Amino acid sequence: MNYKETNPPSPGEGKGVGLKEKIGYALGDAAAGGITWKIMSIAFPLFFTNVFGLTFADAATLMLIARMFDVVTDPLMGSLADRTQSRFGTYRPWLIYGAIPFGLVFALLLYTPDFGPVGKRVWAYSLYLLMMAMYTAVNVPYGSLLGVMTDDDNEKNQFSAFRMVGAYAMGFVTLLSFPYLQRLVGGTAQHQYAVLGAFFGLLAAAGTLACGLLTRERLKPARAEKFSLKPFADLFRNKPWIYLTLIGICTNFFNGFRYAVAGYLFEYCLKGDVTVSGLIINYTVFMTFGELTCMVFGGVSPKFTQWVGSKRKAFQWAAVICLVFSVGFFFVPMDPAYIWVMVLLVVLTSVGIGLYSPLLWSMYADVADYATRQNGTSSTGLIFSSGTMAQKFGTAISGSLVALLLGLAGASMVTDAMGNTSVDPASITGSVLAMVWSLFSLFPAVIAALIILLTWLYPIKK
Repeated sequence: MNYKETNPPSPGEGKGVGLKEKIGYALGDAAAGGITWKIMSIAFPLFFTNVFGLTFADAATLMLIARMFDVVTDPLMGSLADRTQSRFGTYRPWLIYGAIPFGLVFALLLYTPDFGPVGKRVWAYSLYLLMMAMYTAVNVPYGSLLGVMTDDDNEKNQFSAFRMVGAYAMGFVTLLSFPYLQRLVGGTAQHQYAVLGAFFGLLAAAGTLACGLLTRERLKPARAEKFSLKPFADLFRNKPWIYLTLIGICTNFFNGFRYAVAGYLFEYCLKGDVTVSGLIINYTVFMTFGELTCMVFGGVSPKFTQWVGSKRKAFQWAAVICLVFSVGFFFVPMDPAYIWVMVLLVVLTSVGIGLYSPLLWSMYADVADYATRQNGTSSTGLIFSSGTMAQKFGTAISGSLVALLLGLAGASMVTDAMGNTSVDPASITGSVLAMVWSLFSLFPAVIAALIILLTWLYPIKK
């Protein structure tokens, strides 16, 4: 694999990786995936249109522009990370030094300034693009760490499982607590989001810093010291990378549609929050049931993979579960009385998501090893950057499409005398409701079918 051990264990320590380090690695995705990305995925579409005051068209355009930005920045960040040398290693310094700016920019993004429509638009576009850049600067090196912490395939699977459990556990806490924290903060919705942005930004910074300090880089990649376009060209000759990148985009499309439309599903289809025996079920709590399920089955994923026989087969079966129960959700009546049926289907769908989520990052490590054998030098950061790019591309494009499709279905905005925009209640017709319901069920089902096909074509059989 053209790696050499760069930080060997102390005498008597052994080569196994300790629990503390696995928990430290999990904290990285607890911060990025469980806090910042979870809030950006589920709250931002509704926040931008119903709280911040952007139009549906502005929100859709913002996310599309950010994706074009990521197409450039993610692979460049991967290539830059591969060439980093410091006393903290190759990838860890990006987490250690990037933690505080990462949390700060996230906090500012959830703040609504007292500007006019043009000023707000400039603020939203600038901060969103800066947040994407910071997410790239932290999360691409974080993913790449998996390739240099161990060369044992079993331990890679365990690290991936810890990563997903960390992300989903923190996602569970974040989404479940969100409506209660809003009530605790009080005031206007803008004030609530600003305070919670600062709170969760601080948690994200702490988790990212802890990950950088608690992990170790045991393997030194055979790096190409000079910058070259060859690694970029090599990617497009790497058949496993092409298929896995498409799979990664699809998994994030699958989640992206569901998370981006969940707020609208409660706001319009269910006519607001549903209270059952004192439990407030709003859109964040609703998706929390799925987060808890993903956390449990993310931990089960390595055993499930061993039982099925390969990562590829395990991914296919997980996608079949997602397909079946997504279709099932479409046939549930659009009525709050059926809330527990909806919750059950979210839980069952999340069994599949939980099983395949750790596999994706472990498979990226396989692709990185394959590329090293083929090309003679490591491009671990570059390859893992495509995973982060797929995550942002799939999630944000789906969020953009949700805003666009709701607009096409008839949802529109009205402007008050002060120039502030809000959704016109009269525009929420039956066609808009049907679009919301389909975006949560049928659209993801089609994506799950595509994942099954792509994993069947994926050439690495491990």
